[in-house]
Amino acid sequence: MAKNILKLALAAALVVAGCTPKSTVLTKSGLDPKDFESERNGKQTALYTLTNEAGMEVCITNFGGRLVSVMVPDRDGEFKDVILGFDNVRDYFPENNQTDFGASIGRYANRIKDGRFTLDGVEYQLPQNNYGHCLHGGPEGWQYQVYDVLEADSSHLKLEMVSPDGDSGFPGKVTAHVTFTLTEDNKIDIRYDAVTDAPTIINMTNHAYFNLSGDPANHSICEDSLRINSVEFTPVDSTFMTSGEIVTVKGSPMDFYKMALIGGRIDSDYDQLRNGKGYDHNWVLKTNGDDSVAAVELYCPATGILLQEYTDEPGVQVYSGNFLDGTVTGKKGIVYGLRTAICLESQKYPDTPNKPQWPSAVLRPGETYRSHCVFAFSVR
Repeated sequence: MAKNILKLALAAALVVAGCTPKSTVLTKSGLDPKDFESERNGKQTALYTLTNEAGMEVCITNFGGRLVSVMVPDRDGEFKDVILGFDNVRDYFPENNQTDFGASIGRYANRIKDGRFTLDGVEYQLPQNNYGHCLHGGPEGWQYQVYDVLEADSSHLKLEMVSPDGDSGFPGKVTAHVTFTLTEDNKIDIRYDAVTDAPTIINMTNHAYFNLSGDPANHSICEDSLRINSVEFTPVDSTFMTSGEIVTVKGSPMDFYKMALIGGRIDSDYDQLRNGKGYDHNWVLKTNGDDSVAAVELYCPATGILLQEYTDEPGVQVYSGNFLDGTVTGKKGIVYGLRTAICLESQKYPDTPNKPQWPSAVLRPGETYRSHCVFAFSVR
């Protein structure tokens, strides 16, 4: 009798054990995909993970088309998460945190003066959400919308944004795509394309915040080195608006044509650094649209990780995290302080719609907007 009772008890225990949910499978970066399952404006959000044979991992959410984590090996083969972000999708919602961490920006990256532009004789008024200007498409830009997922597998993710005519004041119905591909040689290849049914403007970019140490709690990007394939930049006023000038970097703290320490001159008594509160400027690239030539190089001596950026765009906005102030808590409970990350935003120049002398951002029916950016990781 006792043996039968013991058998029954053991059987019951096994049944219970078999019914117990399996432990959650986390990403290499420590994310729980369930924390990215939500609904926004009637659309579902999720986390998508790309991997390669080298062990690199890229996690992306379709909320804002955001890079959430990027795991790459350092010189010792230890994997580091090299971008800032949150460990759940709700922290990306604008009512909780108004950040651009990792986002696919649209319709128009960077600033448009006074939120106004004229196209084919018609003036359009956009939201004024940054010093009286329109920044990154306004407070309801694509970084705060849910992209539709068209294709998803272990190495690539294709997202779609359908933006109606009049969306945040922009003309024309635009259908845009962002395609992320993780290559076997540790590159994140990002391609943008878009079409419109009426004349409009478009300028997309990715807004990843990089810290190649993988330790933003203790490592400032001022300790890292930067090279920009450029000898000119577009200066800004105290509202971060470009003047229309293109000036030389020679003899100024803006000169990164040769690799230089980011923090070496960032606090110099120089009008552009005062206006930008550090680096928050567009550099005019010498690459002439050749995306086989490195536009930017970022190097972290602490880990040996080297990031090279390639693009067919004419400019890159370099932002040194000057407004990170310790009020945002990100992944793993880490507080993001001043200059704990740097952004390398390939794009048209700021306020191009109001500066006809600069490369055009106009898109017309029958045309296809295309933009290409590659973040290539290696060690040195």
